[in-house]
Amino acid sequence: MPRAQQPQKVFVEADSHRLEVERLDGDTRRPTLVFLHEGLGSISMWRDFPARVATATGCPAVVYSRYGYGQSDLLEAPFAVDYMHREALETLPELLARLGLERPVLVGHSDGASIALIHAGSRDGLTGLVALAPHVFVEDISVRSIAEAKTAFETTDLPQKLARHHADARRTFYGWNDIWLHPDFRRWNIEAFLPAIRCPVLAIQGTDDEYGTMAQVEAIERQVAGRCEVVRLAACGHSPHRDQPELTLAAIERFVATL
Repeated sequence: MPRAQQPQKVFVEADSHRLEVERLDGDTRRPTLVFLHEGLGSISMWRDFPARVATATGCPAVVYSRYGYGQSDLLEAPFAVDYMHREALETLPELLARLGLERPVLVGHSDGASIALIHAGSRDGLTGLVALAPHVFVEDISVRSIAEAKTAFETTDLPQKLARHHADARRTFYGWNDIWLHPDFRRWNIEAFLPAIRCPVLAIQGTDDEYGTMAQVEAIERQVAGRCEVVRLAACGHSPHRDQPELTLAAIERFVATL
């Protein structure tokens, strides 16, 4: 198996914020993979998974930490209910343009998958989309687990663990946690974007996901306009790339080969 390559780190301004970006080389004839992290994620939280996918597929890759995460600019104000819409419709298009990326494959996890779906449903221009544990509406299980995460942050060593991945772990955590637990967020729903998604979609969901059920990927499969493949992984929670890395990597490699 080829050895995963080392990334090149840069900082790029998009939507008036300085964002931490890593680039991985690959065959320029292939689409670039753009990795969008989870609600408490960052470049470093992906660990070596983007490099492994880039190596397996031969594709170039870009990984970035959104505003308020990783080593990107610190969050200055609370997120609004539409924070994922803003990322998908304003920040991500500007970042792709600044990096000179056309027709990428978006690989999103959790919040990142939702952002990828909103982006794909608002414009053409993607070669494909991989959604790991996506959210398209709010479920009781999501709110319950996010409330439990708040308790864990306030009573365990979770702040110290997150501090390895974020410049200000407390600000990052509450930025994500507060908006998901806000009463207005219960009405958050992005299903209206799904019928406009024409690029091929791979949706991967764990059967033991503590933040969402199979109803999420079933809604995507039922409503997108283009081809959609759903992979259901047993013994897998909310992070398929960590809980079942080999099966997740193999599914993405197969999917990208069909594009």
